[in-house]
Amino acid sequence: MRGRTLVIAVVAAITSALLAAPTASASRIVDFPVPSTGCGRAAPVPVGESVTRTVTSGGLTRSYLLHVPADYRPARPLPLVLSFHGHKRTSEYQEELSGFSATGAIAVYPQGLVGTDGETAWTGAPYSAAADDVLFTSDLLNQLQRQLCVDSRRIYAAGKSNGGGFTGVLACRLSGRIAAFAPVSGAFYPQGGACEPSRPVPVLDFHGTADTTIPYAGDPERGLPPIPDWLADWAARDGCAATPKVSGDEVRVYRWRGCDRGTDLVHYRVEGLGHDWPSTTPNPDSDVPAVLDATPVIMRFFAAHPLR
Repeated sequence: MRGRTLVIAVVAAITSALLAAPTASASRIVDFPVPSTGCGRAAPVPVGESVTRTVTSGGLTRSYLLHVPADYRPARPLPLVLSFHGHKRTSEYQEELSGFSATGAIAVYPQGLVGTDGETAWTGAPYSAAADDVLFTSDLLNQLQRQLCVDSRRIYAAGKSNGGGFTGVLACRLSGRIAAFAPVSGAFYPQGGACEPSRPVPVLDFHGTADTTIPYAGDPERGLPPIPDWLADWAARDGCAATPKVSGDEVRVYRWRGCDRGTDLVHYRVEGLGHDWPSTTPNPDSDVPAVLDATPVIMRFFAAHPLR
């Protein structure tokens, strides 16, 4: 019993040191759940508003847009959703596009750096900056969990296009800390690297069949896989049945059964949808309404998949 108590004390000390690390030289990627030390403290920003904040990561000052719900209570742990913008976009654009600020979760919209083509981007794309955005995500979560009452079992990631591709990178490299992932119109470049998640990963994916930016059938010249092939790889990683159950017509929903540890792999194939975040009302991506709203579907999926 004394030995077990000692082990728990050592893990707690390491976790505390990682979360408290004040300098870039001390930071490292934290791929396991850590407790939030921000519970019991007042929010560092006005609640019910969206505020730009900064964090130091990899020797760089990085920014993000933070929205703490108006009903935030410091003693009540809340889910946290990271929402990553697409190539050439901003955190403000992604907030308006994805709408997670209206869901009751702590909503965080990280800002990508300017890449080799002079436009903002994320790790995993051939045009991204040299910075380590996985480390940035880890350092950002460290800061947020120091300052806010975050439920460490309900941290999630979503993203659009290049941000969706980066969401896929995080599923491969930060699955021990982030509970579930939802790429939309994802750009899954081979530059994302090897995918070796530490556990079966819940993934919810959306893609339109009329997407000409990131084609559903893939783009061999850019190394982009057909979306069915990318999903088949995740089915293999998660230990799911090879053939999904398919339902629907205009929106075809693919659900893989028998995945390890009860996880889920789900894909929404939206017929005729372009390179858009699906929404039944006009949004920054498109003035043409889609046949479904992706954000509520994502939030239901997230709620069903806390970190196990």
